[in-house]
Amino acid sequence: MRALTRRTLTTSLMVAALAGCTDGSGSDPGSGSDAGGASDSTAAPAAGGAAPDPAAKLATATRQADQFDYDAALDTVEGVDGKDAEDLRTRCHEEKDALVPWPEDEPVSHLFFHSLIVDPSRAFDGDDKQQGYDDYMCTIPEFTAVIERMHEDGYLLISPHDLAEPAEDGTMRPRELLLPEGRTPLVLSQDDVSYYEYMDGDGFAADLHLDADGAVRNRYVDADGTEHEGAYDMVPLLDDYLEENPGFSYRGRKGIIALTGYNGILGYRSSPREYGEDPDALSAARDSAAEVAGALTDSGWEIASHTWGHIDMGEKPLEKVDADLQRWDEEVGTLVGDTDLLIYPFGADIAGPEQYEEGDVRYRRLRDHGFSYFFTVDGSTLAWQQRHGEYLRQARMNIDGIRLRATAAGEEHVLDPVLDAGAILDPARPGL
Repeated sequence: MRALTRRTLTTSLMVAALAGCTDGSGSDPGSGSDAGGASDSTAAPAAGGAAPDPAAKLATATRQADQFDYDAALDTVEGVDGKDAEDLRTRCHEEKDALVPWPEDEPVSHLFFHSLIVDPSRAFDGDDKQQGYDDYMCTIPEFTAVIERMHEDGYLLISPHDLAEPAEDGTMRPRELLLPEGRTPLVLSQDDVSYYEYMDGDGFAADLHLDADGAVRNRYVDADGTEHEGAYDMVPLLDDYLEENPGFSYRGRKGIIALTGYNGILGYRSSPREYGEDPDALSAARDSAAEVAGALTDSGWEIASHTWGHIDMGEKPLEKVDADLQRWDEEVGTLVGDTDLLIYPFGADIAGPEQYEEGDVRYRRLRDHGFSYFFTVDGSTLAWQQRHGEYLRQARMNIDGIRLRATAAGEEHVLDPVLDAGAILDPARPGL
């Protein structure tokens, strides 16, 4: 496995910004959010504690069946009479019997994005950040095209927890993943969902927040300074897509959100270390961040640690790693909960493709801290996976300007079987 751990940016500003690093120099920190995937949903009680009416239960059960969660659908529709309910029960039994197991050690592709560009004219305005945005970001039309293509080709969003889980002795054991014949599992993630300060004014969303109906949306400020609420980044865009296309999700799974902490999380300046000069503003930011994080995990998103300071976990001195783990716990984990998912910044793994050694001091630090699912970056293969001992490790494929341009130019071919990069590339990119 060839990890893409050092894609050099053109300016020192972009090294600090897109790498998410304050050089990790102030970093000392933690772990954070329950990453067990979406829970099987059932119809919620109506206002006043009354049981849901049969129509509501049937609608919930139908969506569960659409997402291949047949046992949950049957539980939800239990006690509901009528032809529609009977038809749904028959459908669940027939479709469940037709499921086929995904081979337990067959690698699963994992694609990831960074923040999506809303306004290319502001991101690609010729300043010293343009090259970094062009290299590492996708525009909204590019993201949408990738998602639609993967769905059309039979891919299905799952969680890494669907592939393996720790047994009582801590050993990582495979889980039986039963899918409709012809469907292919896919893991999706997004790095650096913090809406960093350096992105202000460059045509990106500003935060994730809850709208009046409790749905997670973005705030976006356009070039005229007008605020808009809507789907301007991966989370609400995918939420909206799955609302219309529930069959793209296995049992309500969505994706993984990788968080640092030094600029706060989810668009809120929630770091006590960096923003503690105004206690009232800090408290409000942390309350809002925690509320949004809870809504995300309740709706099927998972949260991973991306380290507090976006540090290289393989090269930083061990005391810096320990300090960073602690700060992530204190500043991010307290807002999002525990997580067993670690997405390495820069894709910089603590080892090569060989299996982690149980006695390796860095691996033991991370395992003892609660991590058992590890994710690096490898642009040379569409899927790489390793299950051994007490962990599952996956390589991720970056979908960004570098990858799309190289594929469209015929310089790389890994994505050719799944994406038409030339058609996907947004003509608003520089030079196109």
